Amino acid sequence: MSFAADRGPRGGQRRSIGPWARLSIRWRLGLTSAVLTLVILMGFAVVVGLLTTRQVSADFTRRVQTSANQLVQNIATDTALAPYLIKGGSQISCPALSTLADLAITEDAVIRYMTYDGLTICQTPKAAPYLGSPGPASPSQSVGDYRVEYRVIPVLENLPTGETVVTNGSAILQYARKDTELTDTLTRVRAFLLFGVLGGAALALLAGLALARRAMRPIAELTARAKEIERTRDPRGHVPHPAADDEVAELARTFENMLRALDSARSETESALHRQREFVADASHELRTPLTSVLANLEMLAEDLHGEHHEIAAAALRSSQRMRRLVADLLLLARADAGREAPRAELDLSAVVTEAVAELEPVAGEHRLSVDLEPVRVVGVRDELHRLVLNLLENAVRHTPEGTEIRVSMHVAGDDVLITVEDDGPGVPGEMSEKVFERFVRGGGERAGSSGLGLAIVRAVADSHGGEVALEHPASGRGARFVVRIPGARSAVRASAPADAFA
Repeated sequence: MSFAADRGPRGGQRRSIGPWARLSIRWRLGLTSAVLTLVILMGFAVVVGLLTTRQVSADFTRRVQTSANQLVQNIATDTALAPYLIKGGSQISCPALSTLADLAITEDAVIRYMTYDGLTICQTPKAAPYLGSPGPASPSQSVGDYRVEYRVIPVLENLPTGETVVTNGSAILQYARKDTELTDTLTRVRAFLLFGVLGGAALALLAGLALARRAMRPIAELTARAKEIERTRDPRGHVPHPAADDEVAELARTFENMLRALDSARSETESALHRQREFVADASHELRTPLTSVLANLEMLAEDLHGEHHEIAAAALRSSQRMRRLVADLLLLARADAGREAPRAELDLSAVVTEAVAELEPVAGEHRLSVDLEPVRVVGVRDELHRLVLNLLENAVRHTPEGTEIRVSMHVAGDDVLITVEDDGPGVPGEMSEKVFERFVRGGGERAGSSGLGLAIVRAVADSHGGEVALEHPASGRGARFVVRIPGARSAVRASAPADAFA
């Protein structure tokens, strides 16, 4: 069996549904709120991060510069901290190295006195890394993890007279501080911004879900009411209205008005159908007596006439018989629609099937009938069950060509009785399989021309007897198989041998 492509109501290809469309409105609103908040907070975090980084870096650089300038001022006021010429002015020493070491430890800094050539005069601490030499115009620079400041300081000399004088030369002060503090501060700021962005997005998601849930609560109540109507098929009842006069309230009012209109239309339809069923039942019942009289008169008239007049009377008799059968069919369906049940009794179903086959044999033509029955008893209406079997047989004869074999079988399956009518004709088209049991549906067989009520009566009789009828497709792939399942009588007696089959 092939399946048609998934198409829209106007025959066009239906658009595929993506993962976003499969989410509920509540989750879509919540996620939209979270994404928008995330984008806004990310932009805010980027701006704040850049400004903070710039400000913190500038503050750190300013502190290093201030410390370097302060040290230069200390050297100017306290000559003990300055470098001195020794050995006749050929070398420079640092008599205040211990004082500089204490200062370096206090400020976690590297202090180095250098010549203009980049040679180190003294440094503290001793294990300080080499941070380069001063450039021609580079009072500040970054070297690795250090922020380095360069300052010019005087070189002093102690005269033999005990006087300390400033020489014509000068040295370079290299003052450096590691930017670990800066890096740690920026890391903490960035972590704070990251967690703030994620936390804000999570709070926005929860707030969006809560708000959407509250906003969708009236819709959920309307949905529950619609499901209740679907389950009970009763459009009457109260439709919940939200307190606010908003779009949801308008939807609730429209939904309620629609239900009232549907209830009114259903009541009108049921009233019309009830009147129609009563009319059909009454008309069918009233037509039975005059039709019986007409049939009797036509039968007597056909016996007394000869030649062309006899043929005319015989044709009128056949038409009247079809009319009587149609009236009987309409009356049976009207009773089934009204839920009226005829008196039931326990009967031999195999005898009913045998009588139906015997009634059909004279009009079966070249069709071959074969019967395989098990004597079994059921509780039902004999005329209706007779009509069920006869309609199945007539349907098989009408829609199959001459020479087709029609097989009738009946056997017990558990507590049920199965009646099967099968043929090897052209079968039922696929598009007709779901409609063959509807009223006034006609097939297109070689002998088509029925009223279209035969299989509808089969289903009505099966339903009224607590059973069902189904159309199946034989394993051979040809023909049609109709299977009727009805409950068997508790006192049903199965014979050990099947009934004689008809040739």
